[in-house]
Amino acid sequence: MTFHVPTVDITPYVQGGTDEARADVAHRIDDACRTVGFIQITGHGIPAAVIDGLATAMDEFFALELDAKKAYRTPPQINRGYSPPKSESLSLSLGVEQASRMNDFFEAFNIGAGQADYPHVPDLPQPDYAANVWPDVDGFDEQVSAYFAEAARVARTMTRIFADALGLPADFFALRTDHSLDVMRMNNYALPPGTDVTLDGDLIGMGEHTDYGIVTILWADRVKGLQVLAADGSWNDVQPAEGALLINLGDVTGRLTNDQWMSTLHRVKPPVIEGTIERRRSAAFFHDGNVDALIETLPQCVDAAHPARFDPLTVGEHIAAKLAGSRAGKKNENTGSETARVLASRGY
Repeated sequence: MTFHVPTVDITPYVQGGTDEARADVAHRIDDACRTVGFIQITGHGIPAAVIDGLATAMDEFFALELDAKKAYRTPPQINRGYSPPKSESLSLSLGVEQASRMNDFFEAFNIGAGQADYPHVPDLPQPDYAANVWPDVDGFDEQVSAYFAEAARVARTMTRIFADALGLPADFFALRTDHSLDVMRMNNYALPPGTDVTLDGDLIGMGEHTDYGIVTILWADRVKGLQVLAADGSWNDVQPAEGALLINLGDVTGRLTNDQWMSTLHRVKPPVIEGTIERRRSAAFFHDGNVDALIETLPQCVDAAHPARFDPLTVGEHIAAKLAGSRAGKKNENTGSETARVLASRGY
């Protein structure tokens, strides 16, 4: 069977479509979430100028000298700032060991929603809602913030569609995301001159992993590298169409739906051409939910054929275990069915 990522035009939810048009979108999203877990969306409404501004800001920051970028590093428990190459291992967030523990070859810069973004909820726990670290790059703050706001809008549009697709009250997700742990990770896959890394068949851009939260909004260059694990155990290349965004589900949604909707394993293996990685950029907006929101499997997703797979836990507890794996090198012992799938894909 040929692997295919469905394309869905969400214009009816962005521009106020008819009930019939919205129902068709919700049905198509439901089918994609049950069969693939990755979706390509058009009609998202993010202006091209905002996306161009994000790309420009990323280019200017990642062009800085490595020592200058390292000045914006934060401790592993603070999900902000700069991550240099080979300082993370995303497979550890699934409790799966890599041959070399911290060996994901990409650099990244993270921003997120902080306490100041949610004045209606005082005393949010830190460092979950930490202030951002902004680099001294002209226009970076403004350009990145503009895209962050648009991606947040799209994420909340997607959860509104999810509610309809699952037959939930319209405000089901809104009630659980009014102070959501929203983080955007800007990624750069490249080999700068002088980088100390061995190019071989095992070079990993970003190790296999599932995303942690409710939904991820991904902008990416149209360059090979992103691969998705299909139900048959094969890895498949995925590239966005011109002007489209990629959407994938996270573990919170997998837990809510008892894995009837798929939090799909994916990885990045950028092509190596003449001794260097073909440069690839991406920006992943993670919409994770309120830190204190309890993740409980929906009753309609549990029956004799689908017994409950997960114990309840809060978003904060879940995210902390994931980040301890990817950023601090601590194997996550509280994982779901995707751990078995990644081991099977490695032939274990």
